[in-house]
Amino acid sequence: RLANTAIDGVARREADVRADIAKFAGSDLLCYRAGGPSELVGRQSAAWDPVLEWVAATLGIRLVLAEGVMPVRQAPEAMAAVARALEPHRAFALAALHTMTTLTGSALLALAVVARRLSAEEAWAAAHVDEDWQISQWGEDAEAAARRRRRWQEMAAAARLIELGTAP
Repeated sequence: RLANTAIDGVARREADVRADIAKFAGSDLLCYRAGGPSELVGRQSAAWDPVLEWVAATLGIRLVLAEGVMPVRQAPEAMAAVARALEPHRAFALAALHTMTTLTGSALLALAVVARRLSAEEAWAAAHVDEDWQISQWGEDAEAAARRRRRWQEMAAAARLIELGTAP
């Protein structure tokens, strides 16, 4: 299905798909932090800070972090750097990147998978820090768990497409 999407949809709209992925970076999951409890704050930092450090080292940018869900504006230079990082990618890699971005809420995690900085499993775990913390506190909902398993299959397929050599 993902290959068909790349061929039939992304191949003719590469610039639009790049722009959509870059737009996600403006409100990337990794930039929105919990103010507490301390265990959740620690989990977020452990999972997300290394990715942000990699982004800083690789793209030469530091993103603005916020506590809570109030939107923050990222610097235009930062958004331009993310857009430049997407330029070399063509239809198949863009289809995979877009899928991973929408599933995780993070263009940065998707870029880290494509760059082989993170495995798909590591990116998936990082994207679900908050959810996993909630589960540890209150237990798991069967419907939510089934939905998460289905979404993981999509993530794994996107990562497999990258593994097959679609990244530049």
